[in-house]
Amino acid sequence: MMKRSIKTILGAASVLLLTASCGDDFLVEKPTGATITSEQLSDAIELNPKIGEATVTGIYTTMFQTGTGGTGGHDDFGQKAYDIFGDMLSGDMALSVSTYGWYRSSITEFQGPQDFTFTDNYQVWRYYYRIINTANLVIQGFGGNDADPENPANRAGLGQALAMRAHSYFYLTQYMINDVRASWTQPTLPLYTEPGIVGAAKSTTEEIYNQMEADLNRAIELLDGYERPSKVQVNKPIAQTILAYVLGSRRDRWSDVVTLTADALAGTSAAPATADDTVDGILGGFNELRSRSWMWGVDLNEDTGIGLISWWGQVDYFSYSYAAVGDSKSIDEGLYESMPADDIRRNQFFVGPGTANHLQPINKFYDSDRQFFGTSQIVKADYVYMRYEEPLLLHIEALAKSGNEGAAVSMLSDFVSTRVADASFVSGLSGQALIDEIYKQTRLELWGEGKAYLALKRFEETATRGPNHLSFVGEPIRFDDERMTFEIPQQEIQDNNFITDQN
Repeated sequence: MMKRSIKTILGAASVLLLTASCGDDFLVEKPTGATITSEQLSDAIELNPKIGEATVTGIYTTMFQTGTGGTGGHDDFGQKAYDIFGDMLSGDMALSVSTYGWYRSSITEFQGPQDFTFTDNYQVWRYYYRIINTANLVIQGFGGNDADPENPANRAGLGQALAMRAHSYFYLTQYMINDVRASWTQPTLPLYTEPGIVGAAKSTTEEIYNQMEADLNRAIELLDGYERPSKVQVNKPIAQTILAYVLGSRRDRWSDVVTLTADALAGTSAAPATADDTVDGILGGFNELRSRSWMWGVDLNEDTGIGLISWWGQVDYFSYSYAAVGDSKSIDEGLYESMPADDIRRNQFFVGPGTANHLQPINKFYDSDRQFFGTSQIVKADYVYMRYEEPLLLHIEALAKSGNEGAAVSMLSDFVSTRVADASFVSGLSGQALIDEIYKQTRLELWGEGKAYLALKRFEETATRGPNHLSFVGEPIRFDDERMTFEIPQQEIQDNNFITDQN
């Protein structure tokens, strides 16, 4: 279904993408070149609701296109690019061999987060605000923030746009704010809820969070009953899980997170990844959109044109790109050694001490052909944005942090027993030991999927890099360390008269 849908409606969405992409100022509604205003879009949607579907597809296309962070860098390829940023900042993903230099000085040596002139700050900022700007245009096209469309397709389109706006603001709060609780009443990020606004003063963290919660609650309402045509679209369980992430990052709404994740799990048709070496298994390559455990992702194929500059190119040993020729991304050695000897997830990684491939995820992420240097065009390996284990582990975490340790232990034991032969050690856990185990299981299960950084901040943890990193080995770095978050980029400070510095 996805191969057909991208090919047939991408053309209609391209007009909107040009609107959101042209020019240096990505918050301008009417840049030079091909343009469409929110009024024109609204009129077009009224005449043909399918245009609304195409414009929402434009948001999703931005998530996997190269250059959507505003650069020509080989680390600029949409959402999965920033998943790598987060995994490396958290220390769970080690740059264990560096030949070409990507990520080394800017991310793993923390030069980017400490210098607002570094491109990485600009990429993060521009990518998420680009999606916000596009979402605002789409929202306005469906009638605005307070619209209540009667047409089911328009209701679903508006719900998706609201969810994606909140999704982008959530990642901005994580990547750009040291500690959301400590900065709750402080101005931190500009808040845009209408298209065509050029520059704005910073709103407080609290105001950003209130907007995210409102957007996602509205999205959940609008997406109720929506049957999406493919896994690329946000549906109700995904919106519920995003809201659970938002409230979990506040660290004071755990009972709400319990409810949201329970509803998301009950409402999804996804299922846990098994231990079988199949398309649905945790050793199956994590490369297929139709995997039962995947809740949200995109089918990469000939039409999408993804090649060397991609998440697969940076991480997959079998793709004809960086991971194969000297820029090894590996699991942190300390995290790997924390697994019991019989943990099936040990088999996701190649063990070859002293080799360039030591602890690379050769058996977790791979092109289905599994041929070294097999391809420079990614046509069979897909992107995963969310899978069943995310709301499951977040639900277990919320149970423990809301005081229901018994239920948390029971569910954690059930989960761990699918990964290790003897999970009896879980039954005796309580208090901080239980929280620590949930944190570890989250890191192990979701390694390389872009969730380690979010967990680091949510659990208020300290990262300590193992011996297979190239820098800062053994140095404890707290979640709220300034080196862990990006700066407002120099370009924004120059272009936005309402912001005078990166603080």
